Amino acid sequence: MAGRKLTPSLREEFKKPVGRDISESELKTIHAEHKLITVGDVVSLTAYRLGAVPILAVYDGMTERHGTAGFADLVKSEGLAETVVENPAATITDALDSAVSDALAGRSAAILRVIGEEDLALLPCILHAPEGAVVVYGWPGRGMKAVDTDGPSRAYIRHLLDSMEEI
Repeated sequence: MAGRKLTPSLREEFKKPVGRDISESELKTIHAEHKLITVGDVVSLTAYRLGAVPILAVYDGMTERHGTAGFADLVKSEGLAETVVENPAATITDALDSAVSDALAGRSAAILRVIGEEDLALLPCILHAPEGAVVVYGWPGRGMKAVDTDGPSRAYIRHLLDSMEEI
């Protein structure tokens, strides 16, 4: 996939949540029944604390644009391997897309630290996820959302990606 950039005209479309609201207990159930992918510091930390270790955790060390050390500290203290990739705000770089694809194919670490912003990593995570996986991400101020990686979800995400400007 070529890199993509969010244009000002698409911002409202991208503010609409994808998926369903879930609770912490539902996160454990999802992990027990599906392959789990997490996007965001708080969601990834919550999953690890619950023992729901995802097949891929994507984080940037920030929560609502403020520094947070929680998940980064866990990665460091546990000595967990991670891949680091740069990705500016409002973009999905080729590097981010490749890092997600490689991690989900088992070719690199299952933890991906983004220098910049990881918010749009949700899109390649859904597209590259194995069939039947569930991607859980944080919705600031509202909790967690879960997206099934089924045909309709992938089609909607493909539509969003296709509407972005190629970089």
